[in-house]
Amino acid sequence: MSIAQREVGADDADIRLDRWFRRHFPGLTQGMIEKLCRTGQVRVDGHRAGAATRLAVGQTIRIPPLPAAAAPKPPAAPDPHIAAELARLILYQDQVVIVLDKPAGLAVQGGPGIRRHLDGMLDALRGEQPARPRLVHRLDQETSGALVLARTPGVAAFLARAFREREVEKTYWAVVRGRPEAAAGRIDLPLIRLKGAKGARSQAAPGDQDAARAITDYQVRDHAGRHVSWLELAPLTGRTHQLRVHCAAIGTPILGDDKYDTVPDPAAGAETRLHLLARRLTLPHPEGGTLTVEAPLPAHMRETFRHFGFSAPKPAPPSRVRAA
Repeated sequence: MSIAQREVGADDADIRLDRWFRRHFPGLTQGMIEKLCRTGQVRVDGHRAGAATRLAVGQTIRIPPLPAAAAPKPPAAPDPHIAAELARLILYQDQVVIVLDKPAGLAVQGGPGIRRHLDGMLDALRGEQPARPRLVHRLDQETSGALVLARTPGVAAFLARAFREREVEKTYWAVVRGRPEAAAGRIDLPLIRLKGAKGARSQAAPGDQDAARAITDYQVRDHAGRHVSWLELAPLTGRTHQLRVHCAAIGTPILGDDKYDTVPDPAAGAETRLHLLARRLTLPHPEGGTLTVEAPLPAHMRETFRHFGFSAPKPAPPSRVRAA
């Protein structure tokens, strides 16, 4: 490879020089990058630069000859069956964002005992983009509904920051056992994370100084006597299993929740699949304005709604409101 010049694009703005190299030349080790900088072989706008140098759009990076192993490997051809499966799940897509309707039972990422997961399938959604789509938030394995992907690293950073800074409005639907005492309210109950043989779980911990504050607003959309209720949930924080723990804490655990529904009520049905749907996301779009996407009820929740006579509106078409 001969000496080359590469201009910093908008997607790489404000990242460190070493991260830029790892992103574009994944075969380079951190030690190799630091040596190239230390010896002056890498330059930014003609000047020596350290590995920690922050980059700006329009700057030019001098790239010296690199070992063949540093070049990015061409992506493998996507499995056509996986590509077709994921295509059926797309609720919305444009040049920078994809929103999928994640099915219940499909893990978002790998872990102990998990061989098949969404993150391992995302090369099938690459299309003509140089980078594979990236996850920017998570849903529990048994939760279905709207899940956002970013098409580029820069968009992933933008969206991750939006989730972290609570600029994303999240609305969930749940069918729960029982009926809350109040038709609407706020659950402000701190949680702590626990580790066990069956994986991570959370526990309500009022008064524990080490617990993380967790807040959920809820509203009863409908109910079947005192046995079952349809709740709309709006988490204002994003703790592990927050909605599941909060619903159980007010005496209305989510149907099919084998982690937190400890005393199932036969009158509420013997359903074993979790009745929790990520119904709606409203988030800032990386190119301006806001994007709202809704997901449909999964099959098992449709059947439960039919059984108890709950009438749910169909999902609204995706809506992008552009900035004025």
